Amino acid sequence: MKGKSRLFTIGLVSAWYSSNIGVLLLNKYLLSNYGFKYPIFLTMCHMTACSLLSYVAIAWLKMVPLQTIRSRVQFFKISALSLVFCVSVVFGNISLRYLPVSFNQAIGATTPFFTAVFAYLITFKREAWLTYFTLVPVVTGVVIASGSEPSFHLFGFIICVAATAARALKSVLQGILLSSEGEKLNSMNLLLYMAPMAVVFLLPATLIMEENVVGITLALARDDIKIVWYLLFNSTLAYFVNLTNFLVTKHTSALTLQVLGNAKGAVAVVVSILIFRNPVSITGMMGYALTVLGVILYSEAKKRSK
Repeated sequence: MKGKSRLFTIGLVSAWYSSNIGVLLLNKYLLSNYGFKYPIFLTMCHMTACSLLSYVAIAWLKMVPLQTIRSRVQFFKISALSLVFCVSVVFGNISLRYLPVSFNQAIGATTPFFTAVFAYLITFKREAWLTYFTLVPVVTGVVIASGSEPSFHLFGFIICVAATAARALKSVLQGILLSSEGEKLNSMNLLLYMAPMAVVFLLPATLIMEENVVGITLALARDDIKIVWYLLFNSTLAYFVNLTNFLVTKHTSALTLQVLGNAKGAVAVVVSILIFRNPVSITGMMGYALTVLGVILYSEAKKRSK
């Protein structure tokens, strides 16, 4: 039984890695290489798939018990989280139009820095000085990587930093807004409610900012039907990122998840360089390695301070 359990865990982790890296690379291919320049519409496709598949997983397949929204206040809290979540995903997709995946991941690794900043600004929660000290290599590594990045794009860099900050803000707000015992939702149920709200936020945005995107997509599909399959597969994969993350969290320890998460970014960098052949410098890789080391030290310091 232990052998089967170990194989099951390895399979889950492999599925988590594959879906994470797969959706990231496919987003990059669609938005940059393929020329489908509609990141808001792409995010809306992701959220639509998450809405439908979350309902199937919870209401039909009973993967987790259905948790209900208990009050109007809780509904507005989830709406606020959904809006911040939309900003983080849309900005992340926009940045992929301008930056290589490797550099995008280097910037994304600074999430702990923004999490610590927002936690202090919003909740006045102070960490141990050792924890703050470990954030120095996190930021320093990105500064080094930015200075030596051959494909550096200022707008893409700013948008990617904003996406990373929004992702950190969402995690801090989630801890605050859904902290009471009666409001706690597991990640599967939270996605079930957040995804449809995200579609509501994204629909007017894509209609206003990406004019006639539906007509353009249909015209593209008439010329190349593969775009339809790309969007369907990409959107389904976006849901499996959330599903596998929940399952890995459930079947491993928090420490294991942190270690796997740190390694996942490095794997994504290597795979993206092999596929897209984007130029990288030795200095840039050293900067990213320093950032990853800082994240590992940060995770260790957080664990010891508890």
